Amino acid sequence: MENKINVDENSKPTVEKFGTFLGVYTPSVLTILGLIMYLRFGWVLGNVGLGFTFLIVVLASSITFITALSASAIATNMRVGVGGEYYMISRSLGLELGGAIGIPLYLCRTLSITFYSFGLAEAIMMFWPATLGIIPVHMIQIITAVIIVGITILSGKSAGLVLKLQIPIIIAVGISILALLIGALAGSSQAPEMTATFRTAPKGFWYVFAVFFPAVTGFTAGIGMSGDLKDPRKSIPKGTLLAVSTGLLIYLFIPLILAFTGKISPEGLASSGVETWSKIAIFGSLLIAPGIFGAILSSAFGSVLGGPRVLQSLAQDRLAPSFLAKLSKTGQPTISTWISGAIALIAVTLGDLNTVAEFVTILFLTLYVMINFSAALESLTSDASYRPKIKVHWLISLLGSFGAIAVMFLISPIACILAIAFEIILFWILRKRSMQKEWGDVRAGFWGTLARFALLKLKKHANDPRNWRPNILVFAGDLNKRLALVQLANFLNQRRGILTVCNMIIGNLKNDKINIKRETEKMDEILEQAGIQAFNEIDVVSKFESGTINITQANGIAGLNSNTIMFGWSDKKKRMISLLKTIRIISGLQKSSLLVRLNKPPGISTYARMDIWWRGKHSNGDLMLLLAHLLSLNDEWKNAKIIIHTIILREEDREFMLKNVNEMINEVRIKAEPKIIIKPQDRSVTEVIHENSRNANLVFMGLNIPKEGEEKDYVTRIEELSDGLKTTIFVRNGEEFAGEMI
Repeated sequence: MENKINVDENSKPTVEKFGTFLGVYTPSVLTILGLIMYLRFGWVLGNVGLGFTFLIVVLASSITFITALSASAIATNMRVGVGGEYYMISRSLGLELGGAIGIPLYLCRTLSITFYSFGLAEAIMMFWPATLGIIPVHMIQIITAVIIVGITILSGKSAGLVLKLQIPIIIAVGISILALLIGALAGSSQAPEMTATFRTAPKGFWYVFAVFFPAVTGFTAGIGMSGDLKDPRKSIPKGTLLAVSTGLLIYLFIPLILAFTGKISPEGLASSGVETWSKIAIFGSLLIAPGIFGAILSSAFGSVLGGPRVLQSLAQDRLAPSFLAKLSKTGQPTISTWISGAIALIAVTLGDLNTVAEFVTILFLTLYVMINFSAALESLTSDASYRPKIKVHWLISLLGSFGAIAVMFLISPIACILAIAFEIILFWILRKRSMQKEWGDVRAGFWGTLARFALLKLKKHANDPRNWRPNILVFAGDLNKRLALVQLANFLNQRRGILTVCNMIIGNLKNDKINIKRETEKMDEILEQAGIQAFNEIDVVSKFESGTINITQANGIAGLNSNTIMFGWSDKKKRMISLLKTIRIISGLQKSSLLVRLNKPPGISTYARMDIWWRGKHSNGDLMLLLAHLLSLNDEWKNAKIIIHTIILREEDREFMLKNVNEMINEVRIKAEPKIIIKPQDRSVTEVIHENSRNANLVFMGLNIPKEGEEKDYVTRIEELSDGLKTTIFVRNGEEFAGEMI
């Protein structure tokens, strides 16, 4: 039985939304500059020395920076809803893989609550009276449990209050770092220890790395708040990359202070915790304690806000019980928050800070593997819908995936194998449930690049405008005469879909001596010499119209049927009338049509301008704009401006229309310029088009379907429209996605 996923992301209570600074940068940078910086940086330095500390910082930050780039690329290509990284992966790689990583992500964020609460408890215990002797382990666990209960209650009430508390916290953190610097400069200095000693870390380098690594995972705190952001597509990349860069600079700066100051020895660093900063900073713990408590508390709040939202998103996708998606009046996933708090309480029994840190590290790394893999696969398959504002080469993202896997294995081979096995099992279970979704994903594009196995896979995926590719069938006739038409089709295809070139011959297979094999070989030679990668075929038919329709219906295989049919212009009015009748039937087959007039055929050079005459997305505009974008991806057209022309009748409508077109351009992420034209009363639309587009290298216009009997008049009309223009493409969007393709 199949489970149908219905995701209504608009049915939410009205809640406060946040911008880049408060919603992404602040929680991310505070989570980075939190627990590990205060409690474990000295410990890391005292065990591995300054050189290896820098290596750990750079290695850890490199993985997170690449992952941040990959996450930013994905985020700028979609409307990111609640669920953060899970949402992005599930909408990119599909529901099954998204669920396989979403559940570990939720556990990761929930364990992070315990992790940061342990850290806060350890910081509080620096005020433990010396007269009471050694701090009992159970005392730290009790304080940790109390902290978890407190932050869970507060977070369940209001996310806005929690996020606004971060402003004084980030000020306190800045003051504490400044106090550390002044204190170090005011005291004596010493030569830094450069070699690793592993004084209190007998498990070696990768154990130290595992303890440190959660320090750089804080950048995901802002991504986890995706559903509470005003503009996730804009805020996530800006806030995330800025937070990662800030963290790297400070993490390269702190070890220098700790290594050169003479106020504490390397032995003292290796055996100290939070008191390290208090011994060095000016005024001792007076300026350090507020920063420590605030930053660690903020990190804990970030986890208790992010985890329930992942669970909420899982519930919306039917991967968790639906009651977990319920929101309070203030928009908080209250039930999910209570459950997360309860799991965090149970995790207190795992032991101490370092033990929990290792669990959190492995789970975070599995998440990074999938984020980077998603971005790499999106980049490799190059769906027409994949137009991120931040572009990351697939090799970089893939390097991030392999780096995360390598680090997982080096930290703990057993934990690495168990984590991967756990996610494979989750994927298999979700796959067996035959989960369906209502969004397109990158897999359709991926399978489309493979052979028979891929074609079989392609049939199983949802048909969605996100996965649309230009599978173009060109009725070219004699290639020697129509090579420019095929070259234009090749430009529009841009190596993303299947291009088929058809030479349709009117004749009779029985009576006419037509050597189809030989003619096909000739076509192959011409296409190869022109550098055009296309399939070609010779079709002998008895009549033009019926033959065209039959070839159109039969062309393609599995999920790669031709969806766009291209025709060249004819100087014979009778043939043009037949073309319009044919296009009417093709539209009924839900296939798009392109009618091309090459008054001045584009050669192999560079072009400066493409014009689109716009009457809205549903009036063929969406397909015209998408084709112009695909054309601009070719080297020959990459510098060409895309100008969207809109004709209005009154000056009063200019501002309204300009605003609408600009909003559309920003939404679809295609670089284009709007041009609003007020039609003079004494000029016809045709004259306006000729005046504005006579210098354009290529002009897109919509193609209407005339009523029966009116084809002759319409042929005259489009002849007038295209007279004097260099190249004109009349576009008829007959797809089932008409109006949705961008």
